[in-house]
This record gives sequence, C-alpha cells and structure tokens, in this order.
Amino acid sequence: MKFFGITVLLLVPLVLFSLGMDILLGFDLDNSVKHAFNPFLVKDRAELILFVILLIILLFSFIYRKKEKDNKSKGQQ
Repeated sequence: MKFFGITVLLLVPLVLFSLGMDILLGFDLDNSVKHAFNPFLVKDRAELILFVILLIILLFSFIYRKKEKDNKSKGQQ
C-alpha cells in the first residue's frame, strides 16, 4: 500500500506541474489536459491492452501482499 501511495503522491504533483507549464505557455485548460494525457491517446490497441494488463497485475500483487500479511499476523496470534 505504501508503494501505491508513493506512486500517487508523485503522479499528482507531476501532472499539476505539466498542466501549469502548459497554461504558462498560453494553452487553455482543455488543451493542457489533452497534452498531459496525450501518451494514452496515441497508443495502439495492443499497447493499451498491455498497459491494462500490467495495471491489473499491479493491483493483484497489492491484494496478494495484503492477504499474505494478514495471514502472517493471524498465524502469530
């Protein structure tokens, strides 16, 4: 869970920084958001499928680690 939290805490300021730089360059908010998420818009179907699969694996690994940790703590009691 700590790894996921660190990832989110890094992602949010970096996206905000990117949006801020685009706004300072004179783009409106709509275009700034499009620029920030452009890598996801230009992916091929195979790349998107691979990206989703990797996200699912990441989420399942978090769930598995949490269950293992809970089982270890229950076994020690």
